[in-house]
This record gives sequence, C-alpha cells and structure tokens, in this order.
Amino acid sequence: MSSTHTAYQFTRSEAYNRLRKLAYNPFDLTAANALTPERIETFRAGACGFDLLYATQRIDGPIMDALAALAVETEAQEQLREVMAGAVMNRIEGHESENRRVLHGASRDVFEELPSPMDCARGEDAIANARRELDKLREFTARIESGALANAKGEPFIHLVNVGIGGSDLGPRALYLALLPFAKGGRRVHFVSNVDPDDMAQVLGGLELSRTLINVVSKSGSTLETLTNETLARAAFEKAGLDPLKHFLCVTGEGSPMDNPERYLASFYMFDYIGGRYAGTSMVGGVLLAFAYGADAFTDMLRGAREMDLHALTAPPQENLPLLAALLGIWNRNMMGHQTLAVLPYSQGLIRFAAHLQQLDMESNGKRITRLGQMVDYDTGPIVWGEPGTNGQHAFYQLIHQGPTIIPCEFIGFRHCQSGQDMTVQDTTSQQKLLANLLAQSIGLATGQASGNPNKVFPGNRPNSVLIAGRLDPYALGALLAYYENKVAFQGIIWNINSFDQEGVQLGKVLGVKYIDHFKAINGAEDTPPKDGGGDPTGWALFKAAGVV
Repeated sequence: MSSTHTAYQFTRSEAYNRLRKLAYNPFDLTAANALTPERIETFRAGACGFDLLYATQRIDGPIMDALAALAVETEAQEQLREVMAGAVMNRIEGHESENRRVLHGASRDVFEELPSPMDCARGEDAIANARRELDKLREFTARIESGALANAKGEPFIHLVNVGIGGSDLGPRALYLALLPFAKGGRRVHFVSNVDPDDMAQVLGGLELSRTLINVVSKSGSTLETLTNETLARAAFEKAGLDPLKHFLCVTGEGSPMDNPERYLASFYMFDYIGGRYAGTSMVGGVLLAFAYGADAFTDMLRGAREMDLHALTAPPQENLPLLAALLGIWNRNMMGHQTLAVLPYSQGLIRFAAHLQQLDMESNGKRITRLGQMVDYDTGPIVWGEPGTNGQHAFYQLIHQGPTIIPCEFIGFRHCQSGQDMTVQDTTSQQKLLANLLAQSIGLATGQASGNPNKVFPGNRPNSVLIAGRLDPYALGALLAYYENKVAFQGIIWNINSFDQEGVQLGKVLGVKYIDHFKAINGAEDTPPKDGGGDPTGWALFKAAGVV
C-alpha cells in the first residue's frame, strides 16, 4: 500500500473544501419543477443490468463535479485496483494489525474470458484457489444431483443446515433467501447462528434428519458459538441413530482443527484474505447456494459480481455505479450531516439483504482512526438499517417523511417479479403496484407537500436514490452484492480508514470468554469468582445482580 495513499487527509483535500462550500446551498428538491425530465436523465447511470437514478439527491452539476474530483484526488479507483490485485491493504501503518491482502474479488475472478487485475506476484494463488474450490463444489453438487451422494437408505438429501455466525450467516442467508424461486429438487437450506440452544432445537425439530446435511462454517475452526452448535447438532444425529460423518461437511481454513476427513464427509476451504462479511461469493456462500440452486446458478452469481467489479475499476466516476453511490453517501454523511442510511428493497427476495448490509457497512467503516493510526476529525460510516417495501411503509416511513431527523434512503427495485406468478387486480399487476409505491416514495421524500394544515406538511428534501434492474436472478444478485461491497470499499478508501478489519468486535469476544469462566466456576460448585484470567469481581457482581448465580 502506497504511503502516498495512507498520508492522505480527507478534510484537507482541495475537493473536500470545495464540497464544504457547496454544501451551504444544496439543490432544493422542493422547488417548482425541480425534477425535470432533463435532470432525471442527467443524474442516471447504468451497468450490469442496473440503473442508478439519483436526481432525487440534493446535488447538482457543480456538486457532482466536486465529488468526482474527490474520487480522482484520493485515487479511489487506483486503490481499489490495488486491493483486487493483491496488495496488502488490511493494515494500520506503524501499529499492530492483521496486515493481510484483501482478495474477496478473487473468489469471482474465475472466468478466463474476463480480464483480471491480479498481480501474479501478489495474488495469483488466490485465483487458483477459487477455481480449485469451485471445481470441488461442482463435483460435490453433481454427486448430490445424480444420487451418488445420498443417505444410508439411498434417499436424496433435501435439507442443509448452515451452522455459522456473523459473516458465515448474514450474507449467505440473505443470498439464499434472495433466490428461493430458483430452488432445485425440492432442496432447502436452514440456518443456525445463535448460540441460544433454542435456535438449533427449533431448526432441527422440523427436519427429517436422515435426509439432512449439516454445513459447519468457521475459518479458524474454533469459533465458540459455531462449535457449540455443531456439538448440539451431532448429539441430535447420534440420538437419532445416524452417523454424523455421513451428514456433516464443513467450510473452514485449510489445516484448521475442522479440516479433518474423519469428522466431515467433505471439506471446502476459505482463506484468510477474505473477510467474513465479504465471503458470500466464496465457498462460505457457494456450498449452500449450489446445494439449493445448483452450481450453474452460483456461477451466474459469480459472473454478475465479477462484471460489477470490473465496472467499478474502469468506469469514470460519474458513470460508475458503486463509486457514485459511495460519493453520494459521503456527500450526505460529511457535507449534509446525516447520520443514518435506510436501505429499502422493494423485493421480498431481499428480505434479509439490509441485515447483511448492516454488517458489511458498519463493521467495515465504523472506524475512528485512519490508516496511519490517527483519530479522524470527520464522520465515517453511517448507521445502516432497513426493511423491504411495501411493509416498511406501514412501519417507519412516517418518521422518514415527517420526522425532524433526515434519513437518506436507497431504494432497490426490479421491473419484473421472480416467480412469474403475477396477475392483474383492479387493472394493474402486483409488480406494477410495488413499483408505483417505490417511485411514489422516492418522489414524495424528495419534493414533499405543502399544506395549510401543519399536520399535512411534508418538508421534502429527503435525499434518496433508486437502483433498479430487470429481475432478481443469480446474475443480478451477484452484481448487486458487488455493487455494495465496492461502494463500501470506495468510501473507506476516501475516508482513509481500514475497511477490512473489525477490532471493534473483539472486546466483547474477549470479555465473553472471560465471563464464560464464571459459569464454569458455577458448574463446578465454586462460590467465589475465578482468579486471574478467569474473570473479574465486577463481572461476578453483575452476574449476581442479574440473578444468574
């Protein structure tokens, strides 16, 4: 990573100062005829089957020119190319850090006919690893589909339970739910992430275990919650008279404690250069998606992601979908002072997509130091949240429209439904009603409504954008996933923070392990808190106050 990049100071850049001045007079979306056809066409870009419509943001030509200049000044695309080429980007200069490459892009760099930014000296191994694991996955799913891999009675497996947490659950779960209409052979995937034993009990209680595979996902092979849940699952299979070895597979680091053919019928590998929240296009997502939808569908998703990656690297700033989204987010966060972002997909398939984006964005860019280890003097990642429309309209849109807090919104929509099971009711189809609501919300938030009744006044100037494609299929899902991954990476680059570690997650883990030792003391009938390394008196007192000791 270039020292020029890390020495960059966001608030001292020329483009930043231009934008601060422009922020005193942002575009007024409530002005008469503000949203002209010319404006809507001007502030639009397309790629990979998606159109980004952002005329409903509080921007104009000079603002967009300054935002583009910010991308150029920070060398955002050049730095993203370094990320995808295998440079060591996961680091904080002069301080202990993970000091790793960031190569989730390599997990979909498997198409020989598509160009690759990979530097052979820095990361060709990652492409080779991705292609090898994809070949293993194709062979595995072919055995399931042919019946060569079946249960002891020769019956096909129809259920797979994914056991993982964090990036081993949120992203894969969101991707799986997004493609339900594409299921093959009646196969279904279920998820257990919570160490709460009721989670495992509820999932396994509804399944025919003899026709179920358990997929245990842990890069280190030592994730406490995941191993605890695996133990519960193994006990359930043994109680049912089933051999776990014939039902359990894993996705783990090569050589980890879980990489053991005596315990798993198949092992797929994940690598330390792919962070959990970026692992959806690796075997972390691949195993369960290929089981449910087939290896070809997973490959289609990889292609969509790869082509969006290439678009992010090559398209100029004002035609570059993920870079535009990143710049608009920086405008709203740093220049307009908005603290949150609502992601509002008008697609039932994306019911858990906002939950994945919470981790992707907030774990990546919820940082307070630069890549030089210095405290930032500006805001970084926003609070990300959201639910699908139209359900959300009947829950929290009241606050978005009329509350004193302005919440930028990103709408996601599709022109056609997935299932093809639509029909006309009262002269319009359900999908037309869905899109009408999406567009109405976008326009209403932007333009507002005047009224002599203060209760009916909508102030408008609520910035939002619309990302729309034809249909949510595997290719579109891959492109959408990579759109957001690259958006987050671009923002971290421009803010000069490390988007690829998660130190903020570690304190709770450390204390959790420490306080687990309190329970070990309880289970051993000890009446005093553990000594050094086993907890602290404050924690013990908290346990007593909570009534758990």
